[in-house]
Amino acid sequence: MADAKDAAVPAEAQPLGRWPVLSYGVGHMLNDITSACWFTYLLLFLQQIGLAPRDAAVVMLSGQVADGLMTILAGEMIDRFGRFKLWHIGGSVLVGFSFSSVFGGCLLCTILGTDSYFVRTVGYSFFAAVFNIGWASTQVSHMSMVNCMTLNPTSRVALASCRNAFTMVANLGLYGIALAVFGAIKAKECSDIVIQYRWIAYLSIFIGCCFLVVFHVGTKEPTLKSETNCKKKTRISWGYWFKKTLYYQVALLYMLARLITNVSQSLIAFYVTRDLRMNEYSKAIIPAIIFCCSFFVSIVLQEIKWNSRRLKSLLTVGATLWVISGVAVFVLPSEMHNLMYPLAMVIGVANALVMVTTVGLESALVGEDLNGCAFVYGSLSFLDKISCGIALFVLESYEDTMSCGETRGLNTVSRYGTGLIPSCFAVLSLVVASTLRLQDTTPTAAALEAPLLV
Repeated sequence: MADAKDAAVPAEAQPLGRWPVLSYGVGHMLNDITSACWFTYLLLFLQQIGLAPRDAAVVMLSGQVADGLMTILAGEMIDRFGRFKLWHIGGSVLVGFSFSSVFGGCLLCTILGTDSYFVRTVGYSFFAAVFNIGWASTQVSHMSMVNCMTLNPTSRVALASCRNAFTMVANLGLYGIALAVFGAIKAKECSDIVIQYRWIAYLSIFIGCCFLVVFHVGTKEPTLKSETNCKKKTRISWGYWFKKTLYYQVALLYMLARLITNVSQSLIAFYVTRDLRMNEYSKAIIPAIIFCCSFFVSIVLQEIKWNSRRLKSLLTVGATLWVISGVAVFVLPSEMHNLMYPLAMVIGVANALVMVTTVGLESALVGEDLNGCAFVYGSLSFLDKISCGIALFVLESYEDTMSCGETRGLNTVSRYGTGLIPSCFAVLSLVVASTLRLQDTTPTAAALEAPLLV
């Protein structure tokens, strides 16, 4: 009976096996491990080497704007010409080169033979833009592959969840590297800080490239987009998506989910070291706890047989957890900083629930409209990048200047940015999620052939 049931399902709707899902899941590791360093340590690094908070925010904003624009371009070009893996490898090369040029020291200063403040700001901004151009190319091509690898909705969510699980692995790897480097190299002056982050950058790139090889060896170029039944369909215009209410709902939810995770991640190193006055190791340990919990929750989520009701309900649970934990972070006094450890666990669970479900909603939005999937992922990523860049720029505009080696007490900006503001974004997510009206196009979708990551 089971064989007869499987035979009635088209080949492209069959559930994926373990290896295709795993090899796909590691394809974003280079992006993820560099992104973890980018959002957690970039602002801290730039301010520690002497840039003013506002100029450090300009560096990040230049990268976010370049990233947002590139997501649109990459989405359009991939929709027109395909070649997912070519865009993936090209973007990865740019990521590796430019990332080492940001955290490895001011390359433009070395080329021009000057260390002026203006040249440093321009140099870091330029390579931040190059890094994010490459990052966007890799991200859009990798995310767009999901809908062209299979039509099975459960396998699509499994691909997204496996990708998210390895995002957690990348983040944990980054914080493990950071913890080792911070312990081995003591930052007694600004030159030591540069050496610390240079080692973190080089080790991150090496590890990411190892997983990049596994992805390109184990993952074939998706074929659903080029099959005969897809060729008969005309290319979907942008206007098609703009007429769908679900597009705006998913766009808002994805943007809010990214704002929650990225804004809090960007400021948590400031928060634990300045507001809670924890030791230097905490800026690696606390983020590691968050992503460790997210990793384990992602493993559980990718084993679930998904439908629209579960997507919506788990998104609601994740947003609610963030509201509670965010408020707790905001009011937590420095004398009770040990409570940050259990709060980090709750935040990790909330992050996984919010991110996996919103990426799953993207796949639900695309459905079988494969000829426009890259535009959907590109346009939603555009909103994500621009909104995060603007949010961080506005927050850092209210930050006080800190010279190298200076310590401070209570930092209102990091307390708001790590706790209260993400909580507000989570409340908005709850409001938008309550308006979702989803339908299951394939309610009898089969589960994965074998468990993953066990």
